Amino acid sequence: MTLAHGRQYLAIPGPSVMPDRVLQAMHRAAPNIYTGELHDMVGGMIPDLRALARTRHNVAIYIANGHGAWDASLANTVNRGERVLVLATGRFGLGWGDAARGMGIETETLDFGKQSTIDPDQLSAALAAPGAGDYKAVLMVQTDTSTSVKNDVQAVRAALDTAGHPALLMVDCMASLGCDPFEMDDWGVDVMVAGCQKGLMTPPGLGFVFFNDRAAAQRETVQFVPRYWDWKPRADPQEFYQYFGGTAATHHAYGLRAALDMIGEEGLENVWSRHATLARAVWAAAEIWGAEGPIRLNIADPALRAHSVTAFRTGMPYGRLLRDWVTENAGVTLGIGVGMNTPEDPRADGYFRIGHMGHVNAHMILGVLGVIEAGLIALDIPHGQGAVAAAAKVCAAHPAG
Repeated sequence: MTLAHGRQYLAIPGPSVMPDRVLQAMHRAAPNIYTGELHDMVGGMIPDLRALARTRHNVAIYIANGHGAWDASLANTVNRGERVLVLATGRFGLGWGDAARGMGIETETLDFGKQSTIDPDQLSAALAAPGAGDYKAVLMVQTDTSTSVKNDVQAVRAALDTAGHPALLMVDCMASLGCDPFEMDDWGVDVMVAGCQKGLMTPPGLGFVFFNDRAAAQRETVQFVPRYWDWKPRADPQEFYQYFGGTAATHHAYGLRAALDMIGEEGLENVWSRHATLARAVWAAAEIWGAEGPIRLNIADPALRAHSVTAFRTGMPYGRLLRDWVTENAGVTLGIGVGMNTPEDPRADGYFRIGHMGHVNAHMILGVLGVIEAGLIALDIPHGQGAVAAAAKVCAAHPAG
C-alpha cells in the first residue's frame, strides 16, 4: 500500500518542474525550418534572453547542457596552456575548473569549501600573488546547487577592479538565472553561462553563453575555436541555421518561447520575489525541524543562501532514508547530496536537497514540506514540531496581488 499514486513531483534542483504550457507548446509536428514562424520566433527570443540576463550585449544559444555551455565559454576566451582562476564553493565550481583542464587550460583553484561563500580577501591576495597577472579569466558560480550557497558577484568584480586585473569575470548562472537577482551589465560580468532546465522551466537541452565586448575582443586572441563552439556566428547569424550551429532545436525553441512569455507576464522582479518567499518558507521549516533533531541547513547565514535550492545536512543515514521514503510513499523526489560525500559518508547518505526554482508556487512547496514531515514521523527521525505551520506563515505574509 502506498500514497504515491497520482502526479509525481520532482522537487530537485534541475530539471525543474515543466509547466503544462511549455509542454503543450512543444507538443507539435516538426515545423518548417527554412522560413516562416520558427525564424521569427527564434529571432524574437534574443531580446527576451538579454532582458533576463540584464544585458544589452550578446547571447549565443547551444544545443547542449550546462557542461556544454562551460566548454563553449572557455573555447571562445582561453587558449590551451593559458591560465584561469577558479573560485569554488561546491561541486559545480570545481566542475567548471575540471572542464578547463580537459581543454588544456591551466587552472588555479581557490576552494572555499562546502559551507562558505567566496572570500573577497582571499581572492584579492590571490590576484596579488606572483604570476597572477596572467590569468585570462576568473570563473565563479553564483548559485552552486550542490551546496546551495549564493556567491556575491559584485564583490568578486570589486576585487578584480581594485587589483586592476584584466581577467574576464565569468559567472555560471545555471541555478540562479530567473530565480535570484542578476545584473550582468551593472555588475560588470563579462561572460555568463546558463541552461534552460532550471529557472527557465524547459526540458534540458539548451545552453546559453552571454558575453560583452571585452569578451568578444578576447575571442580574437584565441588561436583555435572549434567551429561548433564558436559564438560569433551564433550571436550574429547571417543565416538562420547559425543560431544553433546547424539544424535548430525546434521543439525546445517552442518550449523556451512559452517559458519566456510566462516570465514576462509575471514580471522578472515578481519572479525573483516569489522565489525569495518560497525559499524563506523552506528555511523556516528547516529551522523548526532542526531545533529538536539532526536536520541542519547546509548554509547557516540566510544572506548567503540561494533562492532556488536548499541543501540539508541530516547525518547518516537519515538523508537517504528520507529520500527513499518520500519517493516510495508519497511520489516526491528530493535531490541527492551531489559532491557532499566524505570518507565517513562515501555515498552522501546524510544529505538531501529541495529544489524551489522555476514553475513552483506555495502549495507545491508546502506540499513538499508536509511530505518530508510525514517521512520524519514515519522514520522516527527526531525533529521539532510546527515546521509546516512556520512555512505557511511565511507564505501568508507574501504581498498579495
